[in-house]
Amino acid sequence: MKLPTQKGVIAAADSIAAILPPTPLLPVEIGGVKAYVKAENLQPIGAFKIRGGWWRLSNLSTDERGAGVVAVSSGNHAQGVAWAARRLGIKATIVMPRDAPEVKLANTKALGAELVLYDRAPKEQGGEDRDAVAAKLIEEQGGTLVHAFGDPWVIEGQGSAGIEAKAQLGTAPSRFVACCGGGGLAAGLALSCPDAAVHVVEPEGWDMVGQALRAGKIVEAGADAPKTICDALQPTATKAINLELLKGRAEVGVAVTDEEVRAAQRWAFANLRMVVEPGGAAALAAALAGKVPVDEGTVIMITGGNADPVAFAGTIGG
Repeated sequence: MKLPTQKGVIAAADSIAAILPPTPLLPVEIGGVKAYVKAENLQPIGAFKIRGGWWRLSNLSTDERGAGVVAVSSGNHAQGVAWAARRLGIKATIVMPRDAPEVKLANTKALGAELVLYDRAPKEQGGEDRDAVAAKLIEEQGGTLVHAFGDPWVIEGQGSAGIEAKAQLGTAPSRFVACCGGGGLAAGLALSCPDAAVHVVEPEGWDMVGQALRAGKIVEAGADAPKTICDALQPTATKAINLELLKGRAEVGVAVTDEEVRAAQRWAFANLRMVVEPGGAAALAAALAGKVPVDEGTVIMITGGNADPVAFAGTIGG
């Protein structure tokens, strides 16, 4: 099996730079300290996931391209894969939860992908295993699975954001604060800048990467995991490849509440004039709440802007 490498991250950054402009690295002040935010919400699909989608699909063989790809996503990875597939002329089938934000479902379909919907309730409540749904599709129609965070090329692609930030700063960041679902972005950032600290930030009750790092093994989310507004950050567990890359590299993970996330969305709107979805605001929420250290070399990842309009209006007006 291929292992992600820093060399691969650099190659991914070169490939992405050839088709996309760098996202802004914006100076901010948090607690009287200057830091930076990396505005990945301004990508063409509104999220950093375009990086991993592009790099993975770019590395498919001719035969693999002909057979198409299958991905599983609540929306942002779906759009990243669909965007890359349309540009490269590859058929994409995306397994998405029925309760994904309508804006993400509509955007993925508009990019030309075929949607297969599933119920992400717990199994004992009649829910479906999204990986099993994807596996059945591949068995029936063929294709390559493009995993949202456990794919080595996807990890390298996400890490390209770190290469970009380093070039924009003119020096390696001292630390990254990263929104974390399964750990693909965090693992990629760890590879991109080996001397930078990496802080993973997850929703309260869904800190499966943080728990895995503390336990030294994969931890599954329980059936009683709480609801969270961070729909993009709800994998039930990380993968072995992500855990291995983050062991000894990631700092102790932190979790943020829905209210802290909403406060970060409001802050970004008021101070940066930006629309940020809940999952995309988690890292900023941790910084604003004082849950992670911030210094002048800190890069806080704003990872997505695909906010549900009604929910966002309620947050901003709240």
